Amino acid sequence: MPWFEALLPEQLSHLSALFLILAAGLTSAITASIGVGGGVLLLAVMALMLPPAAIIPVHGMVQLGSNLNRALMTLKDIDWKLLAAFTPGAIFGAWLASLFLVQLPMNLLLLTIAGFILFLTWGPKIPPIGLGRLGTFVAAVVTTFISMFAGATGPLVAAFVKQQHQGDRFRTVANFAAAMSVQHIPKAVVFGAAGFVFRDWLGLMLLMIASGAIGTFLGLRLLARLSNRNFGRIINVILTLLAIRLIWDALTMTN
Repeated sequence: MPWFEALLPEQLSHLSALFLILAAGLTSAITASIGVGGGVLLLAVMALMLPPAAIIPVHGMVQLGSNLNRALMTLKDIDWKLLAAFTPGAIFGAWLASLFLVQLPMNLLLLTIAGFILFLTWGPKIPPIGLGRLGTFVAAVVTTFISMFAGATGPLVAAFVKQQHQGDRFRTVANFAAAMSVQHIPKAVVFGAAGFVFRDWLGLMLLMIASGAIGTFLGLRLLARLSNRNFGRIINVILTLLAIRLIWDALTMTN
């Protein structure tokens, strides 16, 4: 199909592009239904098919579209006061990351993310002040800063949001989507300023975002069938598995 070919970057085969588009829909459905996991899974798939320089910026824009769709579909459950605290923190974290011209040690970043995920999932509850506006601002700064280098902070943000909303599945999914939307926006500015040509990847990103919207719609329908208790159990298991995977990746990098 000529129109399909015209939308794709030259560096990517048609089969790879189609697989990425389908993966975007599936991973969006996963995140919408169980709260987390889709973004990291999509990042792993993209790492196998895209040039290294394109992975994090393209992933960031696709995730921005996916999370915006999910936030719009769950608009009534968003906590606007906490989002107002998260937004300036995300902007500040992205600005800090833009000052670092060297690549930070990836294994250290992954171990740090995994440690925080396990602590937030299984450790003691964060005091109310840590879950309020100040804690939200600090969490936004730290996770956005790390995401500019590792692109894998979604589970960390999800673990933090889950504690804020005490297991309410709709509020957890809605506010995670809103927070990640805010976190991905500065990536476009930072990577664009660094010289990444988003125009070359625009067609593929739009197709993946459209596929993600369909996946989000279907995933939210599945979410409605879960109870808060079952949702809490599932998201804890998924977060733990993702943390273990990050630890494994970090340790194998040192070999």
